[in-house]
Amino acid sequence: MNMREDALRIVEEAIQAVYPENAVKKALENLESEGNIRVLAIGKAAWRMARAARESLENRVSEGIVITKYKHSMGNIEGFEIFEAGHPIPDKDTIQATKRVLDMVKDLKGGDLLLFLVSGGGSSLFELPAENVELEDLISITDQLLRSGATILEINAVRKHLSRVKGGHFAETVHPARIFSLVLSDVIGDRLDTIASGPAYPDFTTSQDALRIIEKYDIKLPSRVLNALKKETPKSLENVEARIVGSISIACEAAQVAAEQLGYNSMILTTTLDCEAREAGPFLSAIAREIVSRDRPVKRPCVIILGGETVVHVKGRGLGGRNQELALSAARGIRGLNNVVIASVATDGTDGPTDAAGGIVDGETMTRLGEKGIDVAEVLNNNDSYHALEAVGNLLRTGPTGTNVSDLIILLCK
Repeated sequence: MNMREDALRIVEEAIQAVYPENAVKKALENLESEGNIRVLAIGKAAWRMARAARESLENRVSEGIVITKYKHSMGNIEGFEIFEAGHPIPDKDTIQATKRVLDMVKDLKGGDLLLFLVSGGGSSLFELPAENVELEDLISITDQLLRSGATILEINAVRKHLSRVKGGHFAETVHPARIFSLVLSDVIGDRLDTIASGPAYPDFTTSQDALRIIEKYDIKLPSRVLNALKKETPKSLENVEARIVGSISIACEAAQVAAEQLGYNSMILTTTLDCEAREAGPFLSAIAREIVSRDRPVKRPCVIILGGETVVHVKGRGLGGRNQELALSAARGIRGLNNVVIASVATDGTDGPTDAAGGIVDGETMTRLGEKGIDVAEVLNNNDSYHALEAVGNLLRTGPTGTNVSDLIILLCK
């Protein structure tokens, strides 16, 4: 194999390690419930998680609902209603699906169980605005925060205080029935109050936190929405149990195993990367130069592995995603280096509003871009990494993977 093929093999092995089916089935082996079992699955991996639950519990499931991103459903699941909705911005289908969920759980009793299957993307896919808040408000606020470069923790802190289902409110609605949550984490640190904005977990953020975030990024809100932000979320819940069944740490560990099987020395540098994408790229290329010139921090052949979720402060009108922007910004620092490859990929297979999972670059990428007359600085300023990488064959496409545990970044040196 060449280095590009090695990189793709490592990425594939890492993503396969966080497929939800096996994790869900294992978690349900000894599930006990005397009453009804109903299932709700939300997020980009919702369909796979729901199918695994159906196969495990068979006829014990009386009813189920799946809410996932457009084009992420893979067919019918017996006994389940399947909805597709907007991501990363909620839409009318989001509201319709969420109302149907509330209708499904309204008659649950104390002995009943709601199996809640949660994966990344749930924040926009499972939503019902708070009183005096409209869908258009949520769309505007989410769009402004995304473009401002706010972190997912900050975005979710605001969303939780403008919702009837986030920040523990959904668990209050389901009470006195019990909720058992199985969670695929796409959040740095695996914070259960933040994943999908914590519909069934106590909220550790406050109204004051949300208001400070709005002020920090100068987000424009009507006064009625500001008033809604002041309503506090539940700080304790007695009817919930939650378990993490997949995370970026697991994906990084699988990437390390795959790299070593291919003959590379390996190092997991971090699973909590959370800086600007265009800052992470030069950082990775600086490590590559250190390895090439001094064989440190790892001797060649080697793979450096990182996980996390960078952010993009959108200023331009181009097309791209954080992984594509990271890869393109890294390309400048490895120009002319032989036997160096950097790949950055969204584990769900969709990086930003594009059909690419990320980007993969090497020492020749800048030369090829120059031959096509593409100015990388101008491209980055316009946030148009997608078209630049596409022009030189450096987009990485996997299609929807059915899982979602943040982003995986790998640096290979021979």
